[in-house]
Parts: sequence; C-alpha cells; structure tokens
Amino acid sequence: MTRIIGPSGGYRKTFSFGFACLIYHATTAFCRKNYDYHNDSLGKTTGQMVGAARSARQNLVEGSSRAGTSRETELRLIDVAKGSLEELAGDYEAFLADCGEAPWSESDARAVEFKALRLDRFEKNDDARHEYGRYILEMRKRFAKWLENDDAKIAANSILLAIDEANALIHSQMERLADDFTEEGGFTERMSRARLERRDARQAAEGAPKCPKCGKPMRKMIARKGRNAGNPFWSCTGYPSCDGTRKYETGREGL
Repeated sequence: MTRIIGPSGGYRKTFSFGFACLIYHATTAFCRKNYDYHNDSLGKTTGQMVGAARSARQNLVEGSSRAGTSRETELRLIDVAKGSLEELAGDYEAFLADCGEAPWSESDARAVEFKALRLDRFEKNDDARHEYGRYILEMRKRFAKWLENDDAKIAANSILLAIDEANALIHSQMERLADDFTEEGGFTERMSRARLERRDARQAAEGAPKCPKCGKPMRKMIARKGRNAGNPFWSCTGYPSCDGTRKYETGREGL
C-alpha cells in the first residue's frame, strides 16, 4: 500500500545543514566583534546579516519537516535558504570592499587550506537534539581558526567559502528532490494512489473480474464520454499500460 505521509525531518544528517549552522554561529560572532553603535548605530547591518544566516538555517529545518506532505514546499523552502545565503555573501563581500580588499582567490593558500576541512557525518538517532548539539560544538572548534578568527578579513573570507560550500550542497540536494518528485509525485498523487489501491483491494475482495488482456484485477469506472457516458464499466488497474475493459453487468459484476 502506498504511504501517504513520506519521510521527513532528516535535516540533521545533511552536510548542508551542518554548514548552515556553522555559518549562523560564525555570523553572530562576526557581528558582535565588528559592528557596534559606532558603525551600526541602528543595528540594521547586524540584523540583516544575522537574520539572513538564521533564515538559511531555519528554512532547511522547516523544509525537511514539511517533506512528508509536500515536496514542492520542501523545495521552495530550501530554495529560500539558498537565497538567504547568497544575500549574506553579499554583505561579506561589501565588508571586504570597505576594508579595501577583494575576496580570496580560489588558488589562495588560505582558501585551499580551508576547503580541505571536512564536516564529520552525523548519524545518530537516539537523543538526536542533545547529540547534534555536541556535534556542532565539535565542528565549531574544528572550523574556529577560520570562521571565528579575530581577524575580521580572515573570518569574512572563510565564511564566504563556507557559504559557497553550503550552496553547492543545497543545489545538489534540490536536484535530488526534483528527481524524486518527478519519479514519485507529490502528496496529492500519493493520496490518489492510496485511494485507488484501497478501492481496488475492496473490489477484488467483492469479486471484481480479472483483466482479459493482462490478468490484473479490474476496477469499476464510470464512462465520462461517448455513447456509454454515465454508465459503469470494468477497467484494468494497470491502465494506462493496459487498456483492457469488460462490460459491467448489474448483479453479476461483469462476470
């Protein structure tokens, strides 16, 4: 029987969420160190940057939570997360420009060293909230030399690289979700399949005939057009792969 509610909530096991968490914590630390009432008296820059970092993290959480009932919503929310990270990258690029520097080249030794760092895979299911908290603390220590460096220019460049990595992972994640949606359909389609399967099972138990072409069980349908419009008939449950039909005879169920 088709499952109507699909799997959801696996965001903690994705590397994209791990990087989003690191970016959020690094951004809050960056703003505390580099923006105050002298250069951000209204708190707008800090609010925008921390808000964008939080949006990325939380939309990945919400998208994963909605996966069970709407792949479309999951994709849309993950896309919002990606957009929030792009917005945040613009703020770091602007900060470096204000410092009179261009972002590191991909061939810069510091960029190469940063990109060699890897997140551990999180696999635990028991006490996941607690264990993931411990995991993120360990990953923050691993990346702190770069993402939470006291040198604002090193931190900004490193966070930009982390954003690039997160967005590449999110893009791949979205492509997989799109493929799954194309292959399996969404919530509405699963509900339709489940209803048909239950109806087919009930009709089979009540003596529905087998298809004369392929031998599969048949389901009662109502003709929508033609000279028999409005009349019942038996249609193969394998339709559209099989177009076998039988005449429906009241009281004999077409047998």
